[in-house]
Amino acid sequence: MCGIAGWIDFERDLSAHGATVRTMAAALANRGPDAEAVWTCRHAALAFRRLAIIDLPGGAQPMVAEEDGTVLAVLTYNGEVYNYRELRSRLAARGHRFRTASDTEVVLRAYLEWGEDCVEQLDGMFAFAVWDPRHGRLLLARDRLGVKPLYYARAGRGLVFGSEAKALFAHPLVEPAVDREGLAELLSYIATPGHAVYAGVRQVRPGHVLTVTDRGVQERRYWSLPAREHTDDWPTTVDTVHRLLADSVAAHLVADVPLCTLLSGGLDSSAIVALAAAHGEGGRPRTFSVDFEGHTERFQQDFWHHSTDAPYAAEVAGFVGTDHRPVVLRTSDLADPVVGHAALTAQDLPRPTPDMDRSLYLLLRAVREQSTVALMGEIADELFGGYRSFSDRGLVDSGNFPWVTMGFGVAPHGMSTGLLDRSLLEKVDVPGYSADRYAQAVREVPEVPGEDPQEALLRRVGYLHMTRWLPLLLTRNDHLSMSVGLEVRVPYCDHRLVEYVFAIPWCFKSRDGEEKSPLRAAMAGLLPESVRLRRKSPFPVTQDPGYGQVLRDQLDGMLADPNSPVRPLIDVAAATRLLAEDRPVRTTGWGERRDVEMVLQLDAWLRHYGVRLTL
Repeated sequence: MCGIAGWIDFERDLSAHGATVRTMAAALANRGPDAEAVWTCRHAALAFRRLAIIDLPGGAQPMVAEEDGTVLAVLTYNGEVYNYRELRSRLAARGHRFRTASDTEVVLRAYLEWGEDCVEQLDGMFAFAVWDPRHGRLLLARDRLGVKPLYYARAGRGLVFGSEAKALFAHPLVEPAVDREGLAELLSYIATPGHAVYAGVRQVRPGHVLTVTDRGVQERRYWSLPAREHTDDWPTTVDTVHRLLADSVAAHLVADVPLCTLLSGGLDSSAIVALAAAHGEGGRPRTFSVDFEGHTERFQQDFWHHSTDAPYAAEVAGFVGTDHRPVVLRTSDLADPVVGHAALTAQDLPRPTPDMDRSLYLLLRAVREQSTVALMGEIADELFGGYRSFSDRGLVDSGNFPWVTMGFGVAPHGMSTGLLDRSLLEKVDVPGYSADRYAQAVREVPEVPGEDPQEALLRRVGYLHMTRWLPLLLTRNDHLSMSVGLEVRVPYCDHRLVEYVFAIPWCFKSRDGEEKSPLRAAMAGLLPESVRLRRKSPFPVTQDPGYGQVLRDQLDGMLADPNSPVRPLIDVAAATRLLAEDRPVRTTGWGERRDVEMVLQLDAWLRHYGVRLTL
């Protein structure tokens, strides 16, 4: 797990530009605290920051493949390939010789054997670049689900790339600018494939490869969610889900460094913990959870949260027998401006749930003190249909993304927009933008011939969540975890499991009126019944009024600053009226809290990045 960066230019000599890509890599230092290296030639300059996970002494990068003194290919690679041992054996049988025990060298040799088709042989999470001087060609590749990020921007007769957008902004030819479309993407909370909010900056799309030559850039898709008829009966479906998930968890446990699991006490993470313990390697499993000081005493049910996590996490830990370590956060921790800055700059963008980002950042930072790798239960809700947006007819068939429609229920221009200037919102037009993106996404949904219309509708909702919502979560998890030098692995992202579960009909996924029924059934006997049958409860948020007072004070300070860069974008009168009520910002519910947090985030983002808005 690392940070990668590079620069390709077919007109200028980059041999003397190692300092430029070294500066790009320095922006990614938190992703790779263990080592740094740069490789250059006439038209390519590659940089690397390493977090050592497998083959600690032998996995140095950029890794060069040579033959008789001639460079064949150079690789800079971020991620983990879980089937690397099997691939190594296959490649060795084809005559490849290995100098290390790392998965990095397996990826490099796979490229030499299969070219850009090597991605189809790799099981895991990865983003990498291969410079092939024999053909004057750069290959950029990203894993099927997009667990690992990869950004790029055109620059002269070539491009620059990096694991995060900040690496691109460290290059003199790329600036942070956002146009109207980018702001609409940001405020709508849609992860349009390839979109990166910043003008001129793109992401390699999940399941795609980019080939860059002096003739231009070509993009090819090598994987997408398939349309398949599900023919297995219920018992076979449950057994298959159990087998595929157990196999994935076992593969994700491979590491030469301390490993743990994040445990919320919900079904998804608890299943990972139970299967990891059942695998029986590495001694007593270590688990971590997050909680807030005084949360149990002041907890109030809301639209999303029906119960607190701590009792359930403790119950799973006792049932499975883990070494469990709760991380209890104080309001002062969440309000710490250093923490807020770290969470914002880790992601390079304001995000829809900044308080959740800060608490996740603090959890991951605490985990990193004792582990280098953490497994988590992300994407099970998107995959198995765990959100309310799968069962609420008004959301399922609203003519827009379900989560965007929920945001319109909070404010007419979407969640977190209540304090933004009305003329700005009309110009950006989040409702129109999201409706256009929705229509585009619906056209992509694969069809199953003869499928029941209701089943087709629910599969469409699953596709929307997997391709337009899930990337937001995966990017957040990657950027926050790597900002503290922690590798997060996501066993539910195994593509075999994803392909199988995506095809399971809704009548199975909601059997007996329970969401995620195949997963619940697959975990029978492995978890306490109270946890196995627990209702969905998202990542927790503090309900402390003291946090609301902090938000109020920060908003007051921002309005009092005549140099605040966000002032031209906000409804100053609305913000003033809120402050005139002389009370803390409400911490229950989502409207007021998110409105204030978005304004404060935008202010900090515009200040730190010097973003040029072209609206």
